[in-house]
This record gives sequence, C-alpha cells and structure tokens, in this order.
Amino acid sequence: MRYALFALPLILLVALVSVFAFSIDRDSTLVRSVLIDKPVPDFTLPAVEGLDAPGFDTSSLSGEVTVVNVFASWCIPCRDEHPLLETLKAETGVRLFGINHSDAPENARAFLAELGNPYDAVGADRDRRVSIDWGVYGVPETFLVDADGVITYKHVGPLTPAAIETELLPALEKARG
Repeated sequence: MRYALFALPLILLVALVSVFAFSIDRDSTLVRSVLIDKPVPDFTLPAVEGLDAPGFDTSSLSGEVTVVNVFASWCIPCRDEHPLLETLKAETGVRLFGINHSDAPENARAFLAELGNPYDAVGADRDRRVSIDWGVYGVPETFLVDADGVITYKHVGPLTPAAIETELLPALEKARG
C-alpha cells in the first residue's frame, strides 16, 4: 500500500507526458467544428459605426456562397492574412463578409482604412456573442457558407497561401457546385 502511494504521482506524470508527446505534432488548424454541415447560427450584426459597409445577419448568408472571416484590429495574424483576403476576393470574386471581433469602431475603421477593405459587409461583434455562437476559438478564423446558408468549411488561424490553395479554393469550388 505504501509503495502505491509513492508510485501514483509517478504514474500520473508519465501519463501526462504521454498525452503531450502524442499531441506535439498535431496541426492546431485541424480544430473540428460541430457547425460543419449545419445552418449558420441565428444572429444579427450591426454595421461598424462610421464604416461604409453594411452589417449582416443570418438571412444575408443565403442565396450565394460566402466566405466569412472573423478579424480584429488588435490581432497581428489578422494583419498578416489581410493581403491574402484581398487577393482571394480579387481573383475569385467570392462574396466576403467580416465579423469584427471585440473591437472599438474607430480601431476597426483605421485597420480597414490602412490595409484596404475587401469585405462586402462587416458586422460589429463588440460583445463576442456571435463569435461564440459560431464556435470561434480566437481570431482570425474563416468559414465558408454555401448558398443554402450551411457552413461547409472552417479554418482556424491565419490563412496561408497553402491553406487557400489546398483547402479553401477546393471547398469554394465544391460549394459553388
């Protein structure tokens, strides 16, 4: 019995190290979403104050394939991925909506004024409620919504040229049918 009490912490340590060892090579962008192949959550986002782009809601995401990107002005990876979103919009003509996550309107406006605004609509999610409903872990995250308003793809973290080429564009083509 005495030996079991001494061995228990060692056994727990070995188990914990094993979990970390098996997880170390996992791709963090492969976060599964329970919303894949489900309709977008019911929501309404107002426009960012003073921005020349409308807000949007659930019904806005029906009728046409749409890429929805969750971003914030304070997010460094969002700044890095932004030129890729502009290129995606220019090259594919896909409808691109932005969810501005937990941001002051003046900061969101300054971010888009500096980097350009590729978004057809930008909704202000100041209280992060809509982001939570979408299952957002952090910014940036990108979703693909088909013409029926169903989420068909999710990318966690900043988009990269490789992710766009091997994941997003094939998903976009499939959604366009």
